[in-house]
Amino acid sequence: MPRSRISVLLLVAAIVAVALNQRPAVVAVAPVLGDLRADTGLSSAMGGLLTTLPVLCFGAFAPIAPRLARRIGLETAVALSLLLLAAGIALRLLPPVALLFAGSLLAGAAIALANVLLPAYVKREFRRPGAVMGLYSAALNVGAAAGAALTIPVAAALGVDWRWALGSWLVLALAALALWLPVAGTGHAHRTSEPLPEGAGSWSLLRQPLARQVTAYLGLQSVQFYSLAAWLPTLLADAGVPVSQGGLFLGLANIVGAAGALLIPAQAGRMRTQRPLIVLVGLAYVLGLGGLLVSPTDGTLVWVAAFGLAQGGGFALALTLIVLRSPTPLVAARLGGVAQCLGYLVAAVGPLVLGALYDGTRGWTWPLLVLLAAVAPMTWAGWGAARDVVLDVVSEGSPAGARTPAGSSGPAGPAGR
Repeated sequence: MPRSRISVLLLVAAIVAVALNQRPAVVAVAPVLGDLRADTGLSSAMGGLLTTLPVLCFGAFAPIAPRLARRIGLETAVALSLLLLAAGIALRLLPPVALLFAGSLLAGAAIALANVLLPAYVKREFRRPGAVMGLYSAALNVGAAAGAALTIPVAAALGVDWRWALGSWLVLALAALALWLPVAGTGHAHRTSEPLPEGAGSWSLLRQPLARQVTAYLGLQSVQFYSLAAWLPTLLADAGVPVSQGGLFLGLANIVGAAGALLIPAQAGRMRTQRPLIVLVGLAYVLGLGGLLVSPTDGTLVWVAAFGLAQGGGFALALTLIVLRSPTPLVAARLGGVAQCLGYLVAAVGPLVLGALYDGTRGWTWPLLVLLAAVAPMTWAGWGAARDVVLDVVSEGSPAGARTPAGSSGPAGPAGR
């Protein structure tokens, strides 16, 4: 039977709470990295590895999520991810440097699971998931902005060192778990341990062009975000923008990104094809990157805002396409696992490539030109991924590999919501 309005609101609040936890444990390291290195003696390279490790985990552990969901259920798997996240944050409170890396590894693995499981859960519980995916995606941006902006002020207010500054995010993880447990397990579809059909592993989805297009769009969009987000303050500083303003501009990009992440998925859920939104995101990237290339100090606010809209809306749209192109929640988890595995592994290389281009050319012209050129294949992949079809899970090896939503099997979610 349909949930009451209050039950739906509590469930959405629980989803948002989990989403808020999916970035702070990662981005909170950067603000305290100086004190961390001074205290532990870590080299610059090892400090860089500490910040990159969770992003690599996003890719490496994503394929595990679908099988975990089949074995213990979506709700329990999300709860487990929160427990693992709390354990990872707690490990970083302990003195040995090895546990600092172990905690970051565990936190990254936990977030990787939640990255895949939450969209699949939304797919299952809401017949029209666009608006909820918008809230989920916006919460990711807000969590990232909070981790970057609040870690140092909270530590200063509490009078604690960098370890406890990182550990303060444990409270948010435990709060989300407390909110998730009472409301998330009341859905209509529960655990199944049935074996996957022959040839129906997650990677077999890539036999279909539609799955490859969704994966390529998510991956190329993530390359844009992680590459420029890592270097934007440096780029602006080299152009003559005061260093203090570089961080503010990056914060602005996250805020505008949260607005884009909130609005674009809701609109995507109402459209038969999301191609107009694909074009909008592409044009926003061209405006932002092109402006930074041609005139980084004049119109900086406009260029950064355009980039923020593109990265926030584009990532949210990529996650929403995973949901919309999947006929069932299990397929959404499988597609999400594959797409995020490849996407994040590629995205983790982006900042390194941009840095190498900068060192080799002693400027930002070629790095920005490469990012601008990457908008074309990203938009082309998105154009295919935005077709009004869903993956064909009956004949994944067939050339067509997709069918119209009307012909899909499996519920999109309980009626009445």
